[in-house]
Amino acid sequence: VQGNPNGDVTLVEYFDYQCPFCKRMHPMLKDVVAEDGKVRLVMKDWPIFGAASIRASQLTLGAVSLGAYEQVHDALMATEARLSIKVVEATIAEAVAVEKAEAAYHANRDTWAGLLTRNDHQAVALGFRGTPAFAIGTTLYTGAQLRKNLVDAIAKARAEA
Repeated sequence: VQGNPNGDVTLVEYFDYQCPFCKRMHPMLKDVVAEDGKVRLVMKDWPIFGAASIRASQLTLGAVSLGAYEQVHDALMATEARLSIKVVEATIAEAVAVEKAEAAYHANRDTWAGLLTRNDHQAVALGFRGTPAFAIGTTLYTGAQLRKNLVDAIAKARAEA
């Protein structure tokens, strides 16, 4: 969870670290959340683009217990779209030791693997076919969104609450 953990609107993003649209939207999404100040942002790893995406998600989730999730997440979102495992590990190493992130992931492997499986099942059940995908309040949005669309969706969710 990022943004305001006690926010009055929850914005959930299903993303993949190799999704070029997720990456382009990421700075704007964080800016909208920060500017609003009352949005609870829930990031849902949905690694659908292969082995490098899975490795990125695993190591980033491992970084949670190291207090480095947001730093690792932002670094990966700032990379070029197509990733290799080598690029994933080099990027993560700028924020936290890869060995530590990997050990932390494996220490809680059942939890994290269960979370990734649950995220996949949720995304499919919601009818999402790719990333990025969003649930803002009770409304679903697929694909990249413009800043105005996000701001309007947050306002709509707030009005419906």
